[in-house]
Amino acid sequence: MAQPDDMFGDEDYPAYTMGRAAEIVGTSQDFLRRLDELKLITPQRSAGGHRRYSRYQLRLAARAREMVEQGTAVEAACRIIVLEDQLEEALRINAERQRLT
Repeated sequence: MAQPDDMFGDEDYPAYTMGRAAEIVGTSQDFLRRLDELKLITPQRSAGGHRRYSRYQLRLAARAREMVEQGTAVEAACRIIVLEDQLEEALRINAERQRLT
């Protein structure tokens, strides 16, 4: 099992509260809730039911915020980010397979 110090280095460790996440991303808590509704990011829940965000999720939220500020509808921004993420993963898998053959 990972030690507490190791977990904070993990991109997927839910280290940030909603308030801190909104502050880091430079947006409102409502915007983060909207991204959750649109399934761009699904924060983990603490034992008390509070949302907790990872650094990876904060990067996605920051990208969505940038796109919305540039005039993209939030729904479209979320879909674009999901597609970009899927493409990146497919390219990574493809490169890995080519390396093995």
